[in-house]
Amino acid sequence: MQTPADRQDRHVYPSHWEADVVLRDGGTARVRPITVDDADRLVSFYEQVSDESKYYRFFAPYPRLSAKDVHRFTHHDFVDRVGLAATIGGEFIATVRYDRIGPGGMPASAPADEAEVAFLVQDAHQGRGVASALLEHIAAVARERGIRRFAAEVLPANNKMIKVFTDAGYTQQRSFEDGVVRLEFDLEPTDRSVAVQRAREQRAEARSVRRLLTPGSVAVIGVGRAPGGVGRSVLGNLRDAGFTGRLHAVNRAFPDDLEEVDGVPAHRRVRDIDGPVDVAVVAVPAEQVPDVVTDCGEHGVQGLVVLAAGYAESGPDGRERQRELVRQARTYGMRIIGPNAFGIINTAADVRLNASLAPEMPRPGRIGLFAQSGAIGIALLSRLHRRGGGVTGTTGVSTFVSSGNRADVSGNDVLQYWYDDAETDVVLMYLESIGNPRKFTRLARRTAAAKPLVVVQGAGSAPQGHAVRATRLPHATVSALLRQAGVIRVDTITELVDAGLLLARQPLPAGPRVTILGNSESLGLLTYDRCLAEGLRPAPPLDLTTMATPADFHRALSQALADESCDAVVVTAIPTIGEGAVGDGELAAALRSAAEGAHGKPVLVVHVELGGLAEALSAAGRTAPQTQVMAPGAFGGTHRFHPAPARKPQETPSTTPTAPPGTPPVQTPPTAPSADPGAAPTAPSAGPGTAPAAHTARPGAPASAGAPASDAVGVVRTPPAGVTEGVQPPTPHACSRLIPAYPAAERAVRALAEAVRYAQWRREAVDPGKVPEYDDIDEKGAAELIGALLERGEGLALGTEETCALLGRYGVAVHQALPAPTAEAAVGAAGELGYPVALKATAPHLRHRADLGGVRLDLADEEQLRRAYSELTELYGKPEELRPVVQRMAPRGVDTVVRAVIDPAAGAVLSFGLAGAASQLLGDTAHRLVPVTDRDATSLVRSIRTAPLLFGWRGSAPVDTAALEELLLRVSRLVDDHPEVVAVTLEPVVVARRGVSVLGATVRLAPPPARDDLGPRTLPAY
Repeated sequence: MQTPADRQDRHVYPSHWEADVVLRDGGTARVRPITVDDADRLVSFYEQVSDESKYYRFFAPYPRLSAKDVHRFTHHDFVDRVGLAATIGGEFIATVRYDRIGPGGMPASAPADEAEVAFLVQDAHQGRGVASALLEHIAAVARERGIRRFAAEVLPANNKMIKVFTDAGYTQQRSFEDGVVRLEFDLEPTDRSVAVQRAREQRAEARSVRRLLTPGSVAVIGVGRAPGGVGRSVLGNLRDAGFTGRLHAVNRAFPDDLEEVDGVPAHRRVRDIDGPVDVAVVAVPAEQVPDVVTDCGEHGVQGLVVLAAGYAESGPDGRERQRELVRQARTYGMRIIGPNAFGIINTAADVRLNASLAPEMPRPGRIGLFAQSGAIGIALLSRLHRRGGGVTGTTGVSTFVSSGNRADVSGNDVLQYWYDDAETDVVLMYLESIGNPRKFTRLARRTAAAKPLVVVQGAGSAPQGHAVRATRLPHATVSALLRQAGVIRVDTITELVDAGLLLARQPLPAGPRVTILGNSESLGLLTYDRCLAEGLRPAPPLDLTTMATPADFHRALSQALADESCDAVVVTAIPTIGEGAVGDGELAAALRSAAEGAHGKPVLVVHVELGGLAEALSAAGRTAPQTQVMAPGAFGGTHRFHPAPARKPQETPSTTPTAPPGTPPVQTPPTAPSADPGAAPTAPSAGPGTAPAAHTARPGAPASAGAPASDAVGVVRTPPAGVTEGVQPPTPHACSRLIPAYPAAERAVRALAEAVRYAQWRREAVDPGKVPEYDDIDEKGAAELIGALLERGEGLALGTEETCALLGRYGVAVHQALPAPTAEAAVGAAGELGYPVALKATAPHLRHRADLGGVRLDLADEEQLRRAYSELTELYGKPEELRPVVQRMAPRGVDTVVRAVIDPAAGAVLSFGLAGAASQLLGDTAHRLVPVTDRDATSLVRSIRTAPLLFGWRGSAPVDTAALEELLLRVSRLVDDHPEVVAVTLEPVVVARRGVSVLGATVRLAPPPARDDLGPRTLPAY
């Protein structure tokens, strides 16, 4: 007779349990089920475990595994006995197993729902979070197999394993008996276990990106022997940026006697490098990449930046090549930027990494920049340089990632890194697609609560090579959900830079009240109109006239900033001519002087044909310490950056006293003439004892004219901004406040409006509201009804009675509608319901279309009903085609529509809008992610453009929005409590002066889509 352990697996190999995970230190490992083919791997793994770890696992000295042990630990039925292994390079580094047990602790089968669990982690990999990751995965497997509770016995001295269980966040019970600690815990996810899991996910993914962006050593693979080529260019970019780590050039075609390339040590293979390599930049043809990956993996490289093309963007063969690349790299625990990537940049003084194709290192700053497209990435870097402000690096780039095909490292990973990166204050992202909208929204909400996140999202389909799950939500809906999560959603890269620079330079406004002042009445009025169009509340513009002096500007700006009814100031300036013309430098000094006293109020400048003003604004801040200088010809010009030595901690920046209004500006020391006649003067040194370190430009760099004056942005330093009530300054570095200048009023006002909306979101995010409880909700009864209905099959559209019954369990009453296949049936239905009644055609082409004549209202008696029935059938067809129904008239009000849908990518979404063709045509619908809080419901009702119709527009009576909000909350609870409810439509919902009436409803049931956000941590599968 066969024992359970000897029987063949009762289930086929569960390949869906395989997963790649990011460990605590940022490395990766693969988790997979243990099979009969793993006997040798298991023995080899056990031999590398210390005697102490073996003792903790078996409670006794256990130097080696017997043949019986090996058989037991490799033969599983994947139901009652399951083993998982974490592997790197194909070898085990840790194992976990569970065995289902009955009440007496003996082996059992279902319906027993408890199992014993045990771990063993190789000593060399302890402390990397391997056991925590394995616990998440084995718990998910156990829940899938009907196990609801784990038990573990641990020696009291095994503190590490006890901590793994106690820190997991599950509901636990602990006991001590016979010298053993017994832990029992339920496997149902709790708020704490999910929070613990997500915190671990954030730390692990952030560290995996940090390892790529802060390497101690970099190898460029594919460096040509002759100048030119991708590899040689990247090597030069790294060298010229002043990379602080070790740099190596690799090419298997190098002669044996070649020792250096451009002063960098040369090697034929990565394995020939003496010492560790943290990041390898792969610049070889795609067909050579697999050998390179193997070489890097065996040498212990931590991450790859793959610049090579020829992958998923090139078609099906390339897509398979890309999948194999990811699988191969993860085998060795490496993460990948790319393939088809532009590269990565870190401007930190202790790193200075330019592992990209950008020929110039961006100026250091506090903006994190992510772009999937290399072309967009270089355009953003160029614009940020041109508009980043004078010679200070305050609004430059902290880190830059261009992910290419985004096969592994994605925007989500980089967002995890930026969330707690102290060097990044503002995040700008250009996303051609969002691979995991549910996760991105969650991460964006958390990040936006700490620092501004500005996003341009492509509206088209995902580019080839981007592995993204399909979403059925319209682009506008996704954008609305991003805004709900605190994302500043813009449409173009120009708006991306405009908003980013304002948020990096100025405090968040406390409200929408705007003061406009300047020396042009027409420009002030144009700015005023744009403020109104953006929903701001501008005061009438203050015209200082064209004869205004710097002292006039100073006085007006100071008064505006001191005014409690002002939240932000827009200064408009046009050039003046004549004997008393205002100098750009004088005006910049006056604005800077006035802004120094402002706390918590942003200041923007709109300049027309005043390129000199932007330059002067830059000069006004040039007394600040400088870490890096770049001539205007960057990104194609002949001028290179000149990094200045880092200031020691005890050194302080030199300062220049602010000139009183109306006095000549402080003169800066003369500078050497520029090689470019149109270039700005070279900046003075950062302070005493510091001088720019010269770097010679590489030959062959193309020349380019300086940045156009119309795209310049001014810079003014002011003291630290204070804290406006309810709004924190956007960054901890508010001492670097700079005044941004815009060449057009609409651009300045649009950026300000985004800042106002974001500040409002930040205030509201402090108290997001709560999901109310309703005593009359029958959650259990609804679950039983759903289970019974789903037994009929998948994708079930409920009938009228079933829909009313299910909605009724959640306190949503639907007005009864009786079928009227004949005129006599209609009269009988009206007699049952009571007059007045409505006669409606429910055929799909006429449903809810009163404008087409398919609905007849206020039928007061039998005569009117018969006449309406006759007209309806004469105009639109036979009754069996029209499917007419009779319904009692509801109180008059505003017709609205409430919908909820579960999207496989974004999750459950609740939508609201007014009924009718006009709202549909204009797309006037608002959306919120489920579960909806009471504050979400309130804002949802008020966020549509036609909301005034609900609140007494043009003298009409306001309707019962409180009842409407309650209806929204009940529908949200239904789809949140029961993911099998995949679609709900209530149309129309008549909101009257008292109460709401749901006149039509449809519900669709289906098995719930898988939710990876509640499962164990995994990387996207390939």
